[in-house]
Amino acid sequence: MSDLPRKAVTRTAKLAALPLGFAGRATWGLGKRIGGKSAEIVARELQQRTAEQLFKVLGELKGGAMKFGQAMSVFESALPEEIAGPYRAALTKLQDAAPPMPTSTVHEVLRERLGEDWRDLFLEFEDKPAAAASIGQVHRAVWHDGREVAVKVQYPGAGEALLSDLSQLSRFARLLGPLIPGMDIKPLITELRDRVSEELDYALEAQAQQEHAAEFDDDSDVVVPDVVHQGDQVLVTEWIDGIPLAEVISDGTQEQRDRAGQLLARFLFSGPARTGLLHADPHPGNFRLLPPADEDGGEGDEQGGEGWRLGVLDFGTVDRLPGGLPGTIGESLRMTLAGEAEAVYGLLCEEGFVRESMALDPDAVLEYLLPIIEPAEADTFTFTRSWMRNQVARIADPRSPAHQLGKQLNLPPAYLLIHRVTLSTIGVLCQLNATVRLRDELEAWLPGFLDEAEEAGDSAEAGGAGETDRDGLVVEV
Repeated sequence: MSDLPRKAVTRTAKLAALPLGFAGRATWGLGKRIGGKSAEIVARELQQRTAEQLFKVLGELKGGAMKFGQAMSVFESALPEEIAGPYRAALTKLQDAAPPMPTSTVHEVLRERLGEDWRDLFLEFEDKPAAAASIGQVHRAVWHDGREVAVKVQYPGAGEALLSDLSQLSRFARLLGPLIPGMDIKPLITELRDRVSEELDYALEAQAQQEHAAEFDDDSDVVVPDVVHQGDQVLVTEWIDGIPLAEVISDGTQEQRDRAGQLLARFLFSGPARTGLLHADPHPGNFRLLPPADEDGGEGDEQGGEGWRLGVLDFGTVDRLPGGLPGTIGESLRMTLAGEAEAVYGLLCEEGFVRESMALDPDAVLEYLLPIIEPAEADTFTFTRSWMRNQVARIADPRSPAHQLGKQLNLPPAYLLIHRVTLSTIGVLCQLNATVRLRDELEAWLPGFLDEAEEAGDSAEAGGAGETDRDGLVVEV
């Protein structure tokens, strides 16, 4: 299918076929087992067939269905290794590719939004899309001033399709849940629905992207393309090349993986502190690994791991945090690492993580949290799929104390998006198998992670030696 199906009945029919397909494959699996195949082999074949059908449908429908698939894709590292392979292949395909709009539709949108003489704005325009996403696709072009640009064109009917898909998917949340063990799918779908109107508004996206581009303009580690032109359903930004993060995950060197992981963690924590905005769509399709810049601002030779930069795309979904990330996060992390069970519990109660009607054991809460925040304790930490699977298994097993306690904790609405972004980023770090100095980034950017005495000491040291640059490092003056 080459165009975005707009009729609700067509899209509903495709999505409604998913649970029927699951049921059909379960019957097929039972037949195979009766015929003598082992349960393990049948389970693996069932998972592969399920992945193929699910992501074929999601990719064809684009809209909210594809957005849901992208949101889930970062949790692929939580799947048991014996079934992760088929999902990994299907999810990676979904992150960067989808059937394109017909060229005539693209031209029609450009004519309606940029005017009859839209071609005069470009020296060159490639009709074949360079990338496709959940609500639009990107074309490579050359702006009239000679700059290479990315032209994002929104699918006609994208808003209607998004809402229709997500409403339909919410009905199947229970059936889709087993795809990612231990994850509650329904709140994820609800949250995606809440973000639909913002993501459809390219004016909001342009503003968020330009604020990041201005702040990171001279940054040696993070590259955000400038906004060139914005119109209703069309957004033109500077083009950046680089290696898609999905390729780094599949084929990158260890140096590239570690560098990408470090910069991803740095961007996650430094972005809110520097811009008051949190990039809230951290799936691999939105990041590129770029070679170091030369003295003239172009791309230099590919050096060791430390030279690579992180290119960041797609600011359609952001969380607005004028004061940066909440200090409660840093304070609770610091106190948890220090073993201050009563203080941690008191802070969680104050912020609404523990309902007033609940009375939990502070030591049990501390024991629940410590394995999750293990990466923040060490000087360096290697994020692996096996570590992620162990965390998921610990929390997902209904027989475990961690599962029972987790069910009693509450996530306040103000923290929902921060929580999902953090989990998603950790999922990508595990896919990268990256060794990261996470504690460095927490100390530099997360309010409350250092106690007042440590912060005062750092400020005095920085004040005596020089100024602090954007990476949190001391620069001699």
